[in-house]
Amino acid sequence: MSRVMLVTGASRGIGAATARLAAARGYALCINYHQRRDAAEQLVEAIRKAGGEATAVAADVAREDEVARLFEACDRAFGRLDVLVNNAGMLERQMRLDEMDAARLARVFATNVTGSFLCAREAVRRMSTRHGGSGGSIVNVSSVAAKLGAPNEYIDYAAAKGAIDSMTLGLAKEVAAEGIRVNAVRPGVIDTEIHASGGEPDRIQRVSKSVPMGRGGQAEEVARAILWLASDEASYTSGALLDVAGAR
Repeated sequence: MSRVMLVTGASRGIGAATARLAAARGYALCINYHQRRDAAEQLVEAIRKAGGEATAVAADVAREDEVARLFEACDRAFGRLDVLVNNAGMLERQMRLDEMDAARLARVFATNVTGSFLCAREAVRRMSTRHGGSGGSIVNVSSVAAKLGAPNEYIDYAAAKGAIDSMTLGLAKEVAAEGIRVNAVRPGVIDTEIHASGGEPDRIQRVSKSVPMGRGGQAEEVARAILWLASDEASYTSGALLDVAGAR
């Protein structure tokens, strides 16, 4: 039986690249999306045409009831879960902290933090030997912004990703004896659509000048790191924060 991977926020960017690579390596995919149904279904179709297994499930990870339905749908489709990739995330327009209101902060933390916690909880309930599971792997998608702070742009997003780093470290220790490894990747400046959400679609061209490697990264480069952390090749790696950021 194929190993089963659930990727949140998988209709575009790093999530979609991860799903494509995982399918090529033999995983069955539960592809979560929030609003981009067309993109998610196109990805599922492409995976199936290549001989893989995939299903798309709509859910807003910031909502506890929808997270529960997401994991139940994965249970019905595949009957097991081996890997969770906590990828769903969002940011808002570039702004200084003294211009932000509480509603923005609530939105950013709901998706980036609460969503990741809820999905991790459901994964642990299925994977942990304490709950009758056979173990597994959780890979959280953080950001190098957590250590850089993202001043004048996304301090709130950076802080949310800092929370993901802390959760990664704590949960890794909490479930280590229960057969679950928990790690995180911290992408740097990656060429995805997320920059348009912040109001600067060409941000990668500007910011890549500060990257020692002299370029931005590609979603596929992050996906390869995620797949390594999820695999048995990383069998003694847990609680790691792996920067995929061109030495930034």
